[in-house]
Order: sequence, then structure tokens, then C-alpha cells
Amino acid sequence: MTTISSPSIGEQFREHGFYLAKGVYTPDEVAELEAEFDRIVAQLLASGEELNARWSGPEMERIGAAGTVVLHTHNVQQYSAAWLRAFMHPRFLDVAEAILGPDIVLHHSKLFQKPPETGAPFPMHQDWEYFPSVLDTMIAGIVHVSEATDEMGCLRVYPGSHKVGRVGGSSGQSESEWLAKHPIEGATPLEAEPGDVAFFHYFTLHGSLPNRSSKTRKTVLAQMLSGKDEIEAGNAHPNEKLVLRGWNHRARRGAVNAMK
Repeated sequence: MTTISSPSIGEQFREHGFYLAKGVYTPDEVAELEAEFDRIVAQLLASGEELNARWSGPEMERIGAAGTVVLHTHNVQQYSAAWLRAFMHPRFLDVAEAILGPDIVLHHSKLFQKPPETGAPFPMHQDWEYFPSVLDTMIAGIVHVSEATDEMGCLRVYPGSHKVGRVGGSSGQSESEWLAKHPIEGATPLEAEPGDVAFFHYFTLHGSLPNRSSKTRKTVLAQMLSGKDEIEAGNAHPNEKLVLRGWNHRARRGAVNAMK
């Protein structure tokens, strides 16, 4: 079980760019979240919408993405109250607070299901180009509702890579000299159990291999930033601006009344 609010959480995160929090959710809580996860996926499949969020590009071809699938949707809290409660869970937020401080704002969340044997990989990349924030406080917390082994395509990271800051062309969608020097095969796998949460900075170089196992990998990612930070202009992702703990110091009438 994670020692919540331990000073070492923040220290480890600042040093390595990630922190794997063990046992954040109990088995009973995980069972409820997995049931809601499966219900979301079933509703999406019944909708007939395009759900495969597999990336493209030369690196995807190199690591074997052909014929693979990853089912995806944004903002699971708009489907399920259980998932909103999960993001506001004291143990989840205690770890986030040790990293971000007392003011925590949800930018967006997203569901990923990697099916057995054909689960799509993600090439090594930084996240900052997708939703840059002014103070660069943005982090992710991956909630595991299934086991995630390296064979299942778990998260892989380069420890300490966040210290280089913003690297241009690091989105993983095209060729990059810096990314070529950091192949996914050399990254550290963060294997996890149901109930674990992997937190990482949006500068941390990360990716995942295909799911070649016989099991389904199920994760939900919460993208969060400090309440003292704000998203730069031009953000193309959903921006929920949902205060999970503390205060949003950047909230303004026009922004919170905006329709998008």
C-alpha cells in the first residue's frame, strides 16, 4: 500500500519523472471501476462510432502496429459517476497532491482498452505538444483496472527524461533524431496490478509495446495540472477545468462560461 503524502513521493517524482503508486484502490473499488469500464466500452461499441485510436507513423510500423487496435474515448467521468468518484478518491488525490501541491485541476481523462494479442502500441513520445500548459505542471495518472505486464503492453518510460524539458518534434507522430536515440526497447517497463496508479510528467518520455498476451489491458488516464497553471492558447483537447482538490486560481467568468 502506498504511504500517502509521504515526502518521498514528490522527491521521487522530481528525480525520475514518474511514480508508481501501489494499491491506491481496494479490490472492491477496482471491481466496481472495471464493471463501469466494461459498460462504457459496450456502450461505445453499440454506438457504431470509430473507436480505434491507433497512431500512425514510421515508428509504429517498426514496432509492429499493423492490424492492431486500441479502443479509446475521452472523459470517462461524463459516462460514469463511479469514475468521477475515482478521480476524487482521497488516496488518488493524496499522491497527486504530493506531486502537484494542494490545487489539482482535471484537464481531461481517457479510456484505453488494449485487446488481447492485437492491442496497439504507442511509440515513445512526450505529451506536452498535445496540451501545453504555461507552467508545465501537467501530469498524468494511469489508473489500472486490470493487470498490466510488459507482454500486455504496459507503460514504458525513460527515467529522468523529463529534465530535458520541451523537445520539439517529440509527439511520436513523425521521425525525430531525439526519439531515435531513445528506442522503446531501452525504456523501463512499469508493470502494474489492478488498483495501482502510474503518475508521470508530460515531459517524461514514454510509450508502450503491443499487447501480445491473451489478456485484455484496461486503463483510464487522468490528465491533471496545478490550479495555479493554465492551458496555453490553441489547446485541441477537451479541457474540463474540473477542480478535484483545492482551488483554480486561473478561473475567470468568461472561461468558465465558455461553451467549449
